[in-house]
Amino acid sequence: MADKADLIQADRGQDAIPIHLVNKDSFPDWVKKLSAGQRASLDAQKFDGCGYQVGIVPDGDTWFVVGGVANPDKLSSWCMAKLAETLPAGTYRRASGDPGPALHGWQTAQYSFHRYKKPEKPLGPRILLTKEAKKIDAALAEAKAVCLVRDLVNTPAEDMGPAALEEQCEILAKQHGGKLSVTRGDQLEKDFPMVHAVGRAAARHHAPRIMHLTWGKESDPVVAVVGKGVCFDSGGLDVKSSSGMLLMKKDMGGAAHAIALAGLIMGAKLPVRLHLFIPAVENAIAGNAFRPGDVLNTRKGITVEIGNTDAEGRLILGDALTRASEEKPEFIVDFATLTGAARVALGPEFPALMTRRDDTAQALIDAGKAHDDEPWRLPLPEVYAEWLSSEIADTNNAHANSYAGASVAGLFLDKFVGDGIDWAHFDTFAWRPSAKPGRPKGGEAYGLRASWHMLNKRFKAA
Repeated sequence: MADKADLIQADRGQDAIPIHLVNKDSFPDWVKKLSAGQRASLDAQKFDGCGYQVGIVPDGDTWFVVGGVANPDKLSSWCMAKLAETLPAGTYRRASGDPGPALHGWQTAQYSFHRYKKPEKPLGPRILLTKEAKKIDAALAEAKAVCLVRDLVNTPAEDMGPAALEEQCEILAKQHGGKLSVTRGDQLEKDFPMVHAVGRAAARHHAPRIMHLTWGKESDPVVAVVGKGVCFDSGGLDVKSSSGMLLMKKDMGGAAHAIALAGLIMGAKLPVRLHLFIPAVENAIAGNAFRPGDVLNTRKGITVEIGNTDAEGRLILGDALTRASEEKPEFIVDFATLTGAARVALGPEFPALMTRRDDTAQALIDAGKAHDDEPWRLPLPEVYAEWLSSEIADTNNAHANSYAGASVAGLFLDKFVGDGIDWAHFDTFAWRPSAKPGRPKGGEAYGLRASWHMLNKRFKAA
């Protein structure tokens, strides 16, 4: 995000530029209160109260701002984001009422990814004041978590390989007093055979591994968070096309979500025993790459025939979910950029959600709706489980037809989650193909805020 300053701050009566929020219905009456010159200024700016419009109005030696929103009485995360993107650097306050949920978009609107290219005209921070001072720390943490996902996903694979994901986990552990262990090499092949098989063809500096971070009191309810860390996906020997490979730096988006969620949990000191698992690989092509038709062993003990090497994310998640289940968690949530089928069904905006329990699904959907991060539930229909059958192994990793790809991938994962465990799976895109206010094109968090608020509500009083 822009600058190191906190972009939302407590309103203590300090000097600030007022922002008036109107919509198309309320604007005609509101504008009557202005002088003829001020009305002329807004006319010249073609301001009529439509959403995301920004008007600057002279007022003697100073000026104020008017912003168009859908409903001034019910703000969203994004309704003030356009203001944050376009206004000059300075300090602002809403003239009537508090920004409320708009605090989030105000911050994320000022995000930019400039690791490799400096902005041509860097803007100073636009600070928004709020009278709800007690909510500031939580709002800052949430926006920073979203921007962390963006940073990790936007970073190219050469600089965001398995070792870089391990470094992110190390940073997280040091920040919050967690304990990190990493399994790699011969021990990985023994304990997490599918993680090893998928990643073994990568160059040495991108060697596969699995990170396991633990935090919290052992007496607290156990929550496991798992993230798919395929740092680049060539498709393996079932190689992708060049266009299909173009965005595959984002295939570790599930890991980015999981790391960000773990940071929120620890930062808020949620009373849980956290287990974070990040299996990290590059699905590369080499003479030792795993092949279509191979049969892999698994940590679970079942065997998997490889129907498609490009269905690799579910393989590394299978071993990680097995390990997470061994902790007897009260809840497991995993994030993965798993299937194109989910995007065909839902597009980029809605992460596909699959759960074993209806109440868990509803809690995540409700939390998402309340925080402008709505998932969409897809089924785990047992009737399709037979599509993963294999004549030579316990299961196949891919089905032969083109139906229900997201749900069938979920059914594969379900085989590796312990019996009776409450589990949620997010098949998320982790990428925004076109910009919207507060949401620039590039890496994006989908399902993160829904998961965090659901967990916070469920375990805060535990």
